[in-house]
Amino acid sequence: MAIKIGFIGLGAMGLPMSSNLQRKGFDLNVFDLDAGRMDQLAALGARKAASIADAARGADVVVTMLPATPHVEAVVLGADGVLANIDAGAVLMDMSTIDANGTDRVARACAERGIAFTDCPVGRLVLHAERGESLFMVGADDPTFDRVKPLLDAMGTAIHRCGAPGMGSRMKVINNFLLLTVAEVCAEAIALGTKLGLDIETMRDVTGATTAQNGQLHTLMVNKVLKGDVTPGFTIDLAFKDMSLAMTAAAEQRIGLPVGAAAHAVFGGARATDFATKDYSALLDFACERAGIAPPRLKA
Repeated sequence: MAIKIGFIGLGAMGLPMSSNLQRKGFDLNVFDLDAGRMDQLAALGARKAASIADAARGADVVVTMLPATPHVEAVVLGADGVLANIDAGAVLMDMSTIDANGTDRVARACAERGIAFTDCPVGRLVLHAERGESLFMVGADDPTFDRVKPLLDAMGTAIHRCGAPGMGSRMKVINNFLLLTVAEVCAEAIALGTKLGLDIETMRDVTGATTAQNGQLHTLMVNKVLKGDVTPGFTIDLAFKDMSLAMTAAAEQRIGLPVGAAAHAVFGGARATDFATKDYSALLDFACERAGIAPPRLKA
């Protein structure tokens, strides 16, 4: 019989990930505050849950893919949330990017109920999620990992065991801190190059052939902002949240992150403008706006 999955959170990543599960034969019961997103899954054969509780009941694995720590804690720990309704013997798999302390609180609550738990935050972009090519950073014990691995295989192509529960969330904070800081540096470099008279094709080709090559410029930006597309795959507002997670972790560990702190401040500035809801590749347009130049675009 197909594994029964309660999937809660059909956002930019959750929608394509759950769609891949449904297409590959899993039995999905989905819930999201946006009924239109549930309709898209229903068109593929999934059932629409009436509530969080309805999504959790009867599931072998309950997946949560939510924006931030408060959302996860409310959905999982709330009075009529996941833990109040999940079946004995089921697994809770949180795929959200949240504060590791929040992950620890959820893990402890699951342990107290005898519910298996794993944190499996997601790497790579929305376009990879759509193609079933996501990367997962997994915190789990061996029996729980074995139970969720078929789901991960159906949604992605790379699975990294990061350690015990909570280690996936910690790895995701580090990963996003690095990629988002690099994204801001790329935006500044392209803005400077444009101001100096270089064309974007030259900058792309040269940096792509040296050790300056990186995923933020050569995968993200060339597929998003440099094509004039800043519709959100991952918003600047959410990126600021993830940078804040890293800064909080650094403060807790008494570690200085001076370059990251500067990048965090830029995200904060962008977040206070209309850029907040744009894709984070729009950092380039934000940098060009500050420089008083038109943002470059690749030729069609």
